[in-house]
Amino acid sequence: MTIQVGDPIPSVDLFVGNPENKVNTGELFARGKSVIYAVPGAFLPTCGKGRLAGFLENYEKFKSKGVNHVVCISVNDPFVMAAWGKNLKADGKIRMLADTRGKFSKKVGLTVDLTKVLGSVRSKRYAMVVTDGIVTALQVEPGGINLSCSAAKDILSVI
Repeated sequence: MTIQVGDPIPSVDLFVGNPENKVNTGELFARGKSVIYAVPGAFLPTCGKGRLAGFLENYEKFKSKGVNHVVCISVNDPFVMAAWGKNLKADGKIRMLADTRGKFSKKVGLTVDLTKVLGSVRSKRYAMVVTDGIVTALQVEPGGINLSCSAAKDILSVI
């Protein structure tokens, strides 16, 4: 079942930079306002140029609206997520979290089978706002892979 507005964010360990550096989503999103956006994979053209770049360009606007964390989640390994963040100069702004086995994506019910093109089940493209551990806004792309409602500008309009 897909997570809905009003639901608590699940508690799952994700990874930052390497397999030893864990971040628990339940703890990270327990207090304050956070924006989470997910992509099917790092370094994919739409994911970087369309998604991550938009969140970087609008980072100060998110902060001015009281957002404590802007987080990108993808079913990738932590080394790839760290390299992608570094490549796009996201360090210090967007936290790049690796959902190595897709546990978070499965718990929120937002997976898409991309085995034929990317080799595994991945995360759908979506963005959500989490306030004090509760989902307060959710935009899921139709079909899971398009870019029509979960870009940075779309999430800014619902905060």
